[in-house]
Amino acid sequence: MSMTLAVLAAATAVTPAPADAAAARAIIRQCEGKENFSDPAPPARIFGNVWYVGTCNVSVLLITGPQGHILVDAAVEEAVPQILATIRKLGFNPKDIGLIVSSHEHFDHVGGLAALEKATGARFVATAEAAKVIRSGKVSPADPQVQEIHGSRPARVDFALKTGDVFSVGPLKITAFQTPGHTEGSTSWYWKSCEGTDCRTITYVDSLTALPLGTYRFADHPERVAMFRKTFAQVEALECGILLTPHPSASAMFERMSGSEPLADPDACKALAAGARDRLEKALEK
Repeated sequence: MSMTLAVLAAATAVTPAPADAAAARAIIRQCEGKENFSDPAPPARIFGNVWYVGTCNVSVLLITGPQGHILVDAAVEEAVPQILATIRKLGFNPKDIGLIVSSHEHFDHVGGLAALEKATGARFVATAEAAKVIRSGKVSPADPQVQEIHGSRPARVDFALKTGDVFSVGPLKITAFQTPGHTEGSTSWYWKSCEGTDCRTITYVDSLTALPLGTYRFADHPERVAMFRKTFAQVEALECGILLTPHPSASAMFERMSGSEPLADPDACKALAAGARDRLEKALEK
């Protein structure tokens, strides 16, 4: 899988320019000091046919195509009216969304899923592990955060995916790869987008953060630590092209979209994994 990513990412060595730097700067201004998952953010085009339609603190991406669109992540339930309004403002019809995918099964990324499924009629795919949580609406008892976070409205899962599965909406194709740790069902994605003849791999890497809440101790759960370390190694090996993340702050997304930092960095996935590994080691020390 990493070889496939490497081939796609190597399409050109020229750093892509942000598609809508002014809109990204508007996001930064509007979101300054905002901490809620539902705080509204204006939209911005990231690259090619990829649009940011999420909130100040939670990513939602719209990948547009001539025969329908793909929505990546669903944010919190309170943000759904804003997400739908943003999509319409950009000139797209939510009913043309044919597929919804997610990063992981926490309420800040799938809380709005049931409402978005109803509004769009789109199919939804997730891992078998994530599907159990999403269908029940209850946090997994094995989740390191289970003691202090809430579930979400139960939602439909149409297909249980595995690493390497490719999903299409017309000519759009998006590929899943499992990156468990933050949750058992954590999933990352990659696809190709183009601006004219400049085609790029875009890699949406799920949250890698080891965040224990309550009395949870990673030292008591070696299987979870091993899960994280395998995922870190997998992500570190990627040539991820343009890196995007479920929380924009995790990869300085808005800054990169605005042009104040490079949109594409060949070491982005290595840096993301290294930071996550460091946080896990600190959690183990505590």
